[in-house]
Amino acid sequence: MARRKFDVFSMSFLDAICCGFGSMVLIFMLITAQGAAHVRTVTDQRRAAALAVEQQRLAAAQRLAALDASLAAADQAQAATAALAARLRAELAASQGAAGERRARLARLDDELATADASAQRLAAAARDPGGAALQSFPGNGDRLYLTGLRVGGRHVLILLDASASMLDETLVNILRMRNMPDERKLRSEKWRQAVAIVDWLATQLPPAAEFQIYTFNTRAEPLVAGSAGRWLRLDAPTLGRALGQLRSVVPRDGTSLANAFAVATELTPQPDNLILITDGLPTQGRELAPKRLVTAAERLRLLERAIAMLPKALPVSTILLPMEGDPAAPSAFWNLAKATQGSFLAPSRDWP
Repeated sequence: MARRKFDVFSMSFLDAICCGFGSMVLIFMLITAQGAAHVRTVTDQRRAAALAVEQQRLAAAQRLAALDASLAAADQAQAATAALAARLRAELAASQGAAGERRARLARLDDELATADASAQRLAAAARDPGGAALQSFPGNGDRLYLTGLRVGGRHVLILLDASASMLDETLVNILRMRNMPDERKLRSEKWRQAVAIVDWLATQLPPAAEFQIYTFNTRAEPLVAGSAGRWLRLDAPTLGRALGQLRSVVPRDGTSLANAFAVATELTPQPDNLILITDGLPTQGRELAPKRLVTAAERLRLLERAIAMLPKALPVSTILLPMEGDPAAPSAFWNLAKATQGSFLAPSRDWP
């Protein structure tokens, strides 16, 4: 009996191979399924973390928006506060300006009241002594006595007061500074107040029977009493009070024309028998208004000589000089004028009269 042929690849071996391959496939499937589950788990975790980060970002954006809104509100509040502060400062400045105007008006009213009181006292004194008491009183310091040599007599007395810009101060720098200030500040200038006080003092010295006229001049001459140009005024309390009251509102400005001032003496009828000039230096203008330029000392002396030539003959001219910086020729020029016309020359101290 022949032997059966042995086959390596028998059915049992194939079964074993198939079973092994199936096991491998099963293991691979199990591993794959577990990996997919792990991936899903990790993905879910990371998605949850990303969602948490997005929520935090949204919360931070909301907080940032709230902060921006608060900052904008703070900026608006600051702008409103600044506008309110500016309005309050403007209202304060306006109220201070109004208060200054009221104080200035009160000061003028006080001056007018003092003038009225002085007029009343003068009238009372005249009623008690009609033969010789002065019509205008001047309140001053009783412990100061001055020897002036200034004659204020005469039947027709003309007072000329320089009201040019140089009457605001003694130095050129302060004159230029004061010239640009408000009129109320100019009226409080120490030099101008002294000039006004001098006119007030002269009024106390006028003879009761005299007629008078007071002119202010710069580039032109104007009487203090409106409508009285070219005529004399009676020396009575209302007229003198009106003239002195108007004087306190005159504001110094522009240049100086002594020619136009001295021309007043030729326009009055009868001509004055006493002229009192209150000024601070040589003129800078002639009869006609010249273009603005630097006037030399020699030109100013020539302008004075031309103005003097217009004066009536034998008219005494007395000068009260309030010196100004940069005009050294003025004192000698006006002293010569006083000497030539038999008048007086006075350069008073700052506390006179």
